[in-house]
Amino acid sequence: MTMPSANHPVVAAWGMGVNSTAMIIEWVARGRRLDAVLTADTGAEKPQSYDYLPIFKKWMDDRGIFHHIVRYEPRKFKHWPPYFTILENCLTNSTLPSASFGRKSCSVKWKMQPQDLWVSKWQLAKNIWQVGGKVVKLIGYDASPADSRRYANREGIVDARYDYLYPLLHEWHWDRDACIRRIEAEGLPVPPKSSCVICAHMRSEEVAQLPRWVLRLIVLVEARAAPRLRNVEGLWRRATKARPGSMTMFIRQRGLLDPDEIDAIVAGAPVDLIDFQRVAAAIPVDRRPHIREWIDRFNEGVDKLAA
Repeated sequence: MTMPSANHPVVAAWGMGVNSTAMIIEWVARGRRLDAVLTADTGAEKPQSYDYLPIFKKWMDDRGIFHHIVRYEPRKFKHWPPYFTILENCLTNSTLPSASFGRKSCSVKWKMQPQDLWVSKWQLAKNIWQVGGKVVKLIGYDASPADSRRYANREGIVDARYDYLYPLLHEWHWDRDACIRRIEAEGLPVPPKSSCVICAHMRSEEVAQLPRWVLRLIVLVEARAAPRLRNVEGLWRRATKARPGSMTMFIRQRGLLDPDEIDAIVAGAPVDLIDFQRVAAAIPVDRRPHIREWIDRFNEGVDKLAA
């Protein structure tokens, strides 16, 4: 791994998970340059991730590390109520995240693009680009087989504006257990595995640990998308020997929500949402109610989704 030269700004992508947390801790401990830490918030991360955010934010503040949260900002809503999170996007368009269809565009849209947009306006980036240099971006892929496969999809990519570094993988050769040990050695709690709450890559045990209000949203998203699904059973795409393709079916099988509650959501919530959208379409966009208002009503009596 080639170290960045002294005049190249360095930005780290912090996904609020184990790998990127350990990467930042060790990078700073080695006295290396770090100009900014960016977190891309989809607006629907796990509740435990939002709980961890202020913990690591304080750690960075104590060390004078600049950090910033970026978000994708939709601007054209046509006849839809305005939406600002991946959950709201899926409900608006009656679909599932792209990962449920075997694609990766949700990560590009909700994580990579907001970070790149912020960097494009960053003066340190503008300065280095003006002289033909690049911004160095730290990515927290570890040395496990799974992350090595992820890296293989990016290996050889040449970007005119960025040099990508993977210190966990290429320099320190840390797997996930090594990352956990490093976080614990720093005296910090270990963050949960990061993902949004409607991610196809969540494992069964992760879904089982989600609070009731999140499980209700999962049922809602699958019910809303169901009429348009053809070759996909649900958020998990297709069934395996270990679990069904539908998270709603898993929630029902495990008894994580009452069957009557699931049935009521499936039968009534999508219809009510469509009625809300139809009324909103007749209102000028600058006064149109946001879909968040409908979700808040859906969540009455349970905790609200963390913003």
